[in-house]
Order: sequence, then C-alpha cells, then structure tokens
Amino acid sequence: MFRSARLFTHLHVHTEFSLLDGLSRLEPLVAHAKDLGMNSLAITDHGAMYGAIDFYR
Repeated sequence: MFRSARLFTHLHVHTEFSLLDGLSRLEPLVAHAKDLGMNSLAITDHGAMYGAIDFYR
C-alpha cells in the first residue's frame, strides 16, 4: 500500500453511539480500518462520548 494511504485519516466518522446519525458499529469499523492499513481513525460522534472508552481500548 502507498505510504500516503496509510497516513490518511478520516476526520468525520460517526459510530453507533452518535445520537441520531450514527450507523457504523465500532469493532467492525476499527477492523476495516486495520484491514485497509490505516494507522489512525478519528471518531467524531455527536451528542455523546459513549464510544470513547471502547475506542480507546
């Protein structure tokens, strides 16, 4: 994979914990990012930080 692709980080990602507009489940989302060779992922849920602890682990 190209180095630039590994360094790319999506900065607008909502998970199932984002109130009213989240859909992605946290574990599959992180697994998919790893499969793509991504080194980082930003979680930008709205209205709550319920997923922050699981994401940190």
